[in-house]
Amino acid sequence: MIFLLALALQIGVLPDKWMTGGPNCAEIPEWQVHAYNADLLILRQSGCTHYEKPFLYLLFGKERALLLDTGAGKPGTAAIIEKLRRKLPVLVVHSHGHGDHVAGDAELKALPGVTVMAPGFAETIDLGGRTIEALAIPGHDKTSVAFYDQLTGILLTGDSLYPGRLYVDDFPQYVSSMKKLLGFADKRPIAHILGTHIEQAATPFTDYVVRTTYQPSEHSLELGMAHLVELVRELEFMGSKPERKALRSFTIYPRPPRNFSNGSTGAQ
Repeated sequence: MIFLLALALQIGVLPDKWMTGGPNCAEIPEWQVHAYNADLLILRQSGCTHYEKPFLYLLFGKERALLLDTGAGKPGTAAIIEKLRRKLPVLVVHSHGHGDHVAGDAELKALPGVTVMAPGFAETIDLGGRTIEALAIPGHDKTSVAFYDQLTGILLTGDSLYPGRLYVDDFPQYVSSMKKLLGFADKRPIAHILGTHIEQAATPFTDYVVRTTYQPSEHSLELGMAHLVELVRELEFMGSKPERKALRSFTIYPRPPRNFSNGSTGAQ
């Protein structure tokens, strides 16, 4: 059944290389906009405007568009979304509530026809001919949510799984969530797993140091089911003794719990 569904997926194209933040910021736009296909745009904020360089996702249905996350620092997200939205109503949801993913909320709320949901919104979304499934996956943050696009088979995992440092604030909760995410993904065709940052270098087991803006040789954005399986396996090996562990494409990074408000400027 999954094989038959996979045949019907709308496949797209990912770039060989993403814009980061240099070497000459005067030549770098504030946003890179890449069309995965006609109805899925991937936006990356320049490292010249904020070192987190988050990825945002804009998905179009027949009746409205969905924006996942709103950027970091002073992102100017409203201006770029106003250009891209095709005059459709826009629903804004979040991968989680950390400051580098919600910084553009206020400016987007000021746009007509834009509805901004609070972090933690985890309901199935109908865009008109396009269904987005949501799955709560707390652990990195209490409001972490994964979103699955039935049209493309893309699983959007926020900061819970991406090529970089997988910061874990609540380890038991994160383990449970990643097992749940694996069970969810195993029942669906997965074309790509896409997160919201790249911190990993192209060299295996190596990441760029925190606050690096220019990453000329970074890992690809896309991960796959094998990476999710690897993550769950390593978490199970750790059991009740979490430890920092570097793997080929990401680092498991447990840390003491932190409290963030929706308006914080804290990273990841």
